[in-house]
Amino acid sequence: MTRDDAPRRDEVGQATPSVAEETRDRKHPVHSADDDTASVAPDGGTEGAAGADDVALDPWGSSTVSDYRSLFEEFGIGEFDDVLSGVPKPHYLMRRGVIFGHRDYTPVADALREGGDAAVLSGFMPTGDPHIGHKLVFDEIIWHQARGADAYGLIADLEAHAARGMTWTEIDDHARDYLLSLLALGFDPDEGELYRQSENRGLQDLAFELGSKANFSEFQGIYGFDGETNVSHMQSVVTQMADILYPQLDAPKPTVIPVGPDQDPHVRFARDLAARMRYFKVTEAYASFELTDAERALAGAVYDERDAYADDPDRPRCEEAAAWLRDADADALDALGVVVADDVRESVAETLDNAGMEPLRPRVRFLDANATDDAFEALVEAIDGEKRRYDAHVDAFDLDPEAAEELAREVELDHGGYGFVAPSSIYHRFMTGLTGGKMSSSIPASHISLLDDPEEGYDKVTAATTGGRDTAEKQRELGGEADECPVYELYAYLLVGDDDEFAKRVYDECVGGERLCGGCKEQAAELMREFLEDHQEKREEAEALLEDLDISLESSRRGVAPGDE
Repeated sequence: MTRDDAPRRDEVGQATPSVAEETRDRKHPVHSADDDTASVAPDGGTEGAAGADDVALDPWGSSTVSDYRSLFEEFGIGEFDDVLSGVPKPHYLMRRGVIFGHRDYTPVADALREGGDAAVLSGFMPTGDPHIGHKLVFDEIIWHQARGADAYGLIADLEAHAARGMTWTEIDDHARDYLLSLLALGFDPDEGELYRQSENRGLQDLAFELGSKANFSEFQGIYGFDGETNVSHMQSVVTQMADILYPQLDAPKPTVIPVGPDQDPHVRFARDLAARMRYFKVTEAYASFELTDAERALAGAVYDERDAYADDPDRPRCEEAAAWLRDADADALDALGVVVADDVRESVAETLDNAGMEPLRPRVRFLDANATDDAFEALVEAIDGEKRRYDAHVDAFDLDPEAAEELAREVELDHGGYGFVAPSSIYHRFMTGLTGGKMSSSIPASHISLLDDPEEGYDKVTAATTGGRDTAEKQRELGGEADECPVYELYAYLLVGDDDEFAKRVYDECVGGERLCGGCKEQAAELMREFLEDHQEKREEAEALLEDLDISLESSRRGVAPGDE
């Protein structure tokens, strides 16, 4: 969940579709030169990139994301393009495909569009200067805040100390710089909250409670922790889970975490822990027995086919459904629209058989996960209409799943629970380093710090690698390779702001051979110098604002950073 300067392990996946078929395999935001109406949108990443089949998401790993394709298939990350139409006045990072993926963002988009409650949170590990890669996250927080979301920015100082071996003095120095840049870029502290992990007691109390639902085998499987991992490092992970859920301490609400795809393990773990903290699990069911998710989907599809096998379609029997399922040919199964393994088919048929003449009948099920006796009794009492009570669950026949979920959360909150909504996330591309590799603070020429002198920023851009041809003649003949160009990324990600037409013109002129690299870099360098001048003026103005905030700029902690050697 936190952004830092650490190199990252190879992770791959696919980004959102391109604006034109011929640009489908490009790896940077592109523009269709043949379609004047095309929006700025990305493609699917580098075809056949090295390591493209090695999918590993590691928040403390190394290297860059070379291809985003498998993120959709392997980890269930959705394409942001699928939800873009529901986002009110989307940020240019969304329009241009820099934000390429999401996990369950629709509830957040709905809340922003309809004026409902929502929140945004992201954190920053203060291991070095804030740079232009961090600005992506800053902008995402600020954009959501401007559209009414409760905004949270945190300094992950416990993680920096435990996982990166930073001293508290070093952390203090860098934390101040991150906060100043966030404020300078437009974060409104009066309408948001800034905090340090180490100073937030409510956060730490929540982390303690979440820790009761986590175990060491999960830390091993998710993060690769072993017997040599220091305990503080493991504790910092639980603290990050608490960070992700912290905006919901006062009241549950859709919450989005803007991150790079390397942070997805944190998001998935937090979603799991949020579910484990709930008093009730709400599912659909079709009889008194319980099924897995895959089995439930198949049972529902079989119920929908009841006219084909039931003596009385208004009252189909489980054993009738079992017989039909076993006898169904491939075409009949394909028509169900549910793809399941043979063992799932057999397990559902066996379960239905065992239920005999029990009616196959849809209902909503409330499973008792962590409920107190009082909460369970209150739930039973609150369910209107027909219901069936069992030892560990209650079935309701007159509620839809959405209403059932609202009722379960209401009862939970009334009886001391959190009622967490599963957190959402959006994923942005990593910026390529100016030298063509990864952007890292350990390679000064690869990145531009938000603290760089404007002239230094100018010089770094003019010295940057480009996607140009070997000669000006070839450039005019063949066009430049904007999709392979770190300088074009600067335009698309940062320098042209909300001006899509400007970004499109730069791209079209490059690939059309009209724009040569020297002039292009000079223009980008001037824009970078102007940006840094403006940003640092605003940082100076933010100094007074920062001093008035209720956040400690100097840690009272002391000790030796444990590291993880």
